[in-house]
Amino acid sequence: MTVTLLPLPATKGGRSREAGLDWVLLGAVVALLAAGVALVWSATSARDALTGGDPRAFLSRQLVNVALGLALMVVVASVEHRWVRRLTPVAYLASLAGLVLVLVAGSTVNGSRSWLVLGPLNLQPSELAKLTVVVAMALVASELARPGRRHQAGAVEVAAMLVVAGVPAVLILLQPDLGTLLVLAVTVVGTLTAAGAGRRWLALVVGGGLAAVVVAAASGVLQQYQVDRFLAFTDPSLDPRGAGYNTEQARIAIGNGGVFGQGLFSGSQTRSGFVPEQHTDFIFTVIGEELGLVGAGVLVVLLGVVIWRALAIAAASDDVFGRVAAAGIACWFGFQAFQNVGMCLGIMPVTGVPLPFVSYGGSSLFASLLAVGLLQNIHLRSSAGRLGVGTSLVHQ
Repeated sequence: MTVTLLPLPATKGGRSREAGLDWVLLGAVVALLAAGVALVWSATSARDALTGGDPRAFLSRQLVNVALGLALMVVVASVEHRWVRRLTPVAYLASLAGLVLVLVAGSTVNGSRSWLVLGPLNLQPSELAKLTVVVAMALVASELARPGRRHQAGAVEVAAMLVVAGVPAVLILLQPDLGTLLVLAVTVVGTLTAAGAGRRWLALVVGGGLAAVVVAAASGVLQQYQVDRFLAFTDPSLDPRGAGYNTEQARIAIGNGGVFGQGLFSGSQTRSGFVPEQHTDFIFTVIGEELGLVGAGVLVVLLGVVIWRALAIAAASDDVFGRVAAAGIACWFGFQAFQNVGMCLGIMPVTGVPLPFVSYGGSSLFASLLAVGLLQNIHLRSSAGRLGVGTSLVHQ
């Protein structure tokens, strides 16, 4: 299959136009991936116990993850739009199967049964579920949308979308993976908003989510360490060597960076290994310590550009599926980035979620790049429609 862009007739000024990729989005993503590779290398190169004596071990693995993720992004961006819709139910059911399988035969890491170990490959189905829930909800919204109510979802649409989101949410709660569940909950609210759900529906969803967390904590579904993390969030001094340790060390590392940082590969906290899980959940502390306020600010701006472009693609989309899916992805990226950076700064509880495009790991990176591929697919179709070419891609 080859993919080509269809050019438009010349404009009044004699120039031709064509529907193309969102290069701003692509540039921001590539910059984040490059930063992530460097930060993962810095966070792991001095930790012999983690790398087995090979300072480039995690660098090599992350480069492979990036290459595979970019390939997946290109495939999704190139697939004809109607096939994206047709394959959505298959992807959703596959993610549900993965979430069930992880409860039966998954591996427990940091108190949560969230991982499938398939030989050399460690897969976290809940990361991929974030994307499949968004696209499945978008498909339901588009299939049930009624003419003349483009910006308003009725009771049937909202109820169906909540069922689609509720099944994987329950499976994730049973792991229990509270961080992923929190991101998924906010993403669902954002997706419902984009679909035009009324305020009472949104209030009901938020209230139901809070009630579910309270019931889960009271019934023992949540582990004690997860409850302790929320308590330590309110006062890290309650358990400075336990639940509050990560937050305290993260603050120290970021504070050490000052304005311009101590230099890449030169952070004292990072080289000494004081911050736990620094190459995954706490990777923001690496850039804060080694590149300072300036480097951390640039990283946050790049994440903001990705979210901005996702929202712009949603606003420009000419169909319900594209609008809802792109807006849902923007909510997912936005809240997960806020949650990750916030827990490093101590303004959010520690829940163990990766920083999109930056943290080490295949599952999160693959899911994020698949989402970017879908954003590009929606953008290509929308821009082609606005320019009058009908479709932006020719498949042979």
